[in-house]
Amino acid sequence: MGRFRLDIEYAGTRYSGWQKQKNGRTIQGKLIEAAEKIFKGERIDIQGSGRTDAGVHALNQVAHLEVKTMLAPEIIKMKLNDLLPADINILEVSKAGKNFHARHDAVSRSYIYQISRRRTAFGKQFVWWIKDELDFEYMKRVGGLFEGMHDFASFADKDSEDKSTKALIESIQFKEVGELILIRIVGSHFLWKMVRRIVGVLAEAGRHKLNENDVESYLNVFSREPAKYTAPPSGLFLEKVIYEKNYQWEELEPVINLIPTIKFGRREK
Repeated sequence: MGRFRLDIEYAGTRYSGWQKQKNGRTIQGKLIEAAEKIFKGERIDIQGSGRTDAGVHALNQVAHLEVKTMLAPEIIKMKLNDLLPADINILEVSKAGKNFHARHDAVSRSYIYQISRRRTAFGKQFVWWIKDELDFEYMKRVGGLFEGMHDFASFADKDSEDKSTKALIESIQFKEVGELILIRIVGSHFLWKMVRRIVGVLAEAGRHKLNENDVESYLNVFSREPAKYTAPPSGLFLEKVIYEKNYQWEELEPVINLIPTIKFGRREK
């Protein structure tokens, strides 16, 4: 058996998340379908670095493929892309060590969330449009409360795979670009719906409907309140999966720049 690392990008709008399901269209499911056609009769295992929710996108999801084959990585990439739908793309296939595990070996992960301050006909599936005025500086201030090791039970739905609700948030970065507010969250791992609930709470803080004391309370005492503020999946992207310590992060830029037909300039006052 050989093991390969797959770097994958996808638009998650049409999918019920990453993880294969019996009655749902998923990213992992489509990858396995394609691999089974390429490696007929061989035992195949494809495991991702983590699950993304329904409707969530990925700029660079990492998975490992285990299969017995003599095909070169570049040929595997070409054959997979020939069979995959247009909204799933293999960026790179590379040989991996026999013990490499896409999930267990990851040191940290980063997500980017895009909030739009204007309505958009073309970018709707990649942003969360918020009509209300948002206090950007206050959102940044409240965002700092999430950094460090915390119990995120208030910010996650229960999941049988999560043994603990504690997670380390290494950093939260904010940037304004035209009519977009960008939020990058870097952490050791993330619980189910955790990022979307953090963003939703930050948006409520930006509206001045929640304050720092509220957020500190959610982090210290379990509350079902953050569930009401869960941000939609449309604006969320799994950005990177990191396998090396002390990774140097690049400047935070709009994901929307990857789609040249969509521009978010400053609106006229």
